[in-house]
Amino acid sequence: MTTTLRPSGPIESGADGAQSRAYDVCDNGRPVGSLVIGTEAGAAGRTGLLRSLRIDEPVRRRGRGTIAALAAEEVLRGWGCTQVCAEVTAGNTAGQRLTAALGYTERSRNMVKTLPSGPVPLADGLTARPMTPEEFARWEAGAISAYAQSLVARGAPQETALAAARASHARHLPHGHATEGARLQYLVLEGETVGYLWVAPFEMHPGLLVGYVFDVEVDERFRGRGYGRALMLQAERIALEAGDERIGLHVVTANTPAVRLYESLGYAPTQYNLAKPL
Repeated sequence: MTTTLRPSGPIESGADGAQSRAYDVCDNGRPVGSLVIGTEAGAAGRTGLLRSLRIDEPVRRRGRGTIAALAAEEVLRGWGCTQVCAEVTAGNTAGQRLTAALGYTERSRNMVKTLPSGPVPLADGLTARPMTPEEFARWEAGAISAYAQSLVARGAPQETALAAARASHARHLPHGHATEGARLQYLVLEGETVGYLWVAPFEMHPGLLVGYVFDVEVDERFRGRGYGRALMLQAERIALEAGDERIGLHVVTANTPAVRLYESLGYAPTQYNLAKPL
């Protein structure tokens, strides 16, 4: 058995600098599966993407997937990539075993919760109120900067990270404070702001529309006092009022307190986001 990759299409390049290419996975020249690889947008510090990998059912469990994934890594090295990322759904145990064996580690995960029939009341003394347009302008500047720094921490160059953060906000808040469906609120205790949240409708996975928690943060002065849970309960209230049946989010795995909070509230993983240095 000789497993190889054979291009099934040309290299496709986007205006943002990203590129991708599809391959047949071949066994002695005969197609037995398919694979798609690509790169993230931005020319510097290229990150490769293992977008999809499929081996035909009759020839699975014979090592072809492992060989194909390793061959894909070699192609990405040739493209100048220094790391490769992959997404594995929570129910894909074969994909989880394969990526673990190849040295991928979890970087973050997507999580979803089915909403209760009614909201849980906030604790005594806590209220929520919407941001004003003036507050939104100040908040967004800080939120873009914070998101950019999180991308830098994951290896993105500063300029690339800032451009990506700005593009994300432009995509999800195209009309700023007036964006339809976007709810940006502060949690308030006795006149003091203890945190904020941003919730909006979002197709988290194909066909899965949820009330999505785009951003949530407790002010540093009030951390460790249960206000993170209160903010998440307020996020559920917002989603319920919008008619959503589920609420979703994305969390960095290294943020252990946040992961534990979401698990305690009933969130379950839908997708693991993995990375490996090349």
